[in-house]
Amino acid sequence: MQLTEISAQFEDMGVNITAMTYDSVEMLKSVEEDEGIEFTLLRDADITHVNALGILNEDYEPGSRAYGVPHPGIFIITPDGVIRAKFAEEGFRARPDFDNVLEAAANL
Repeated sequence: MQLTEISAQFEDMGVNITAMTYDSVEMLKSVEEDEGIEFTLLRDADITHVNALGILNEDYEPGSRAYGVPHPGIFIITPDGVIRAKFAEEGFRARPDFDNVLEAAANL
């Protein structure tokens, strides 16, 4: 997982990383252990935050196994909750360019 590989660069800038998914707590624990993830993984129960952020991938209907999948993205958020940068992709297989994310974080 690329985010795991570059997490130290964010930490060096004083930037905390948190990842959010709709997966089960059990799945998050498994991924955390298998990938050696040391940052916080959050579960978005009922896709509350996905909907609030307007990033729900509407290719999947309610009741579908994939319903709740967001468009992949990264937000840089200040400690007081202000979104300073947003990086997003259309398809679930693509990920934002981490060089751009690191640059934006460095410029805060």
